[in-house]
Amino acid sequence: MTVSELTAKIECKAAWDGWDDRDIPDVYTSDLLSDVMAHAAEGALLITIQAHKNTLAVATLKDLSAILVCSDRPVPEDMISAAKDEGVPILVTSINQYEASWRVHDLLTS
Repeated sequence: MTVSELTAKIECKAAWDGWDDRDIPDVYTSDLLSDVMAHAAEGALLITIQAHKNTLAVATLKDLSAILVCSDRPVPEDMISAAKDEGVPILVTSINQYEASWRVHDLLTS
């Protein structure tokens, strides 16, 4: 599944347009960025409520496919600007992390 396919299949919207589509080989759900750095697989989709520039730094470090920000957390402009510079898609959804993780899991395993 790709990031654009994910946006079509769950309730989410892109925080910015113009990103290159990427494959999602794996998913990692966490709000603890040190945990993401230590355990997320390269290229994974990160599901989190952490909407700030440090989240983007970790996504860049781990070459994550995208960040899915849950619970309609607002994404600050400095995070969007950095995401554009790094080419990391940021998606925003109203659903919580549990629901998002469950739905993405079902999509990747079906």
